[in-house]
Amino acid sequence: MRTRIKFCGLTREQDIEAAVAAGADALGFVLWSGSKRAVGLERLAELVKCVPPFVTRVGLCVDASPSFIEQAAPHLDLLQLHGNESPEACQQVPLPWIKALRMASDIDLERESQRFQSAQGLLLDAWHPALPGGTGERFDWQRIPEWLAPRIILAGGLDSTNVASAIQQVAPYAVDVSGGIESAPGIKDAQRMRDFAAAVNAADQL
Repeated sequence: MRTRIKFCGLTREQDIEAAVAAGADALGFVLWSGSKRAVGLERLAELVKCVPPFVTRVGLCVDASPSFIEQAAPHLDLLQLHGNESPEACQQVPLPWIKALRMASDIDLERESQRFQSAQGLLLDAWHPALPGGTGERFDWQRIPEWLAPRIILAGGLDSTNVASAIQQVAPYAVDVSGGIESAPGIKDAQRMRDFAAAVNAADQL
């Protein structure tokens, strides 16, 4: 099984082109105004024009209103719901969706997997008391049960130096990176994207 790659927090056309060239399967656009990597709906519409066919356009939302999601949906293929959305709220969105879960010390992954069983997948990210994601911090991958790995998009503090170890340990369906491929928040580094993708591909060959 090939590990899929999602580069998140894209804000510039040239970074989209570099991400696609590096081999990204999915590109994430942050639609939460509290992020340093946020883009508005007008900017989103411009950016997605650069995304070629068969590369998934993912919109990251945090407790967004139904009307906002309706406006964003025509520009996207998939929603990444990163807030405190209930299973019922998630099931009302007009696109396929994945649910982000922050790995708090008391999280019950079996329970959450059942609650969000309609999700296309579960994105696991580091827990932070104030931020819903994009912290650049990692969590203990040993907390992920083997039976859940095929549904997992692994995030949190990944970069080219540790993603191979993460893949070997967890065997997730996909890996998600933002800060680990940047020179500054929202500014991607083409070489870091290539290095990250190369590390993923090398891990898949082991």
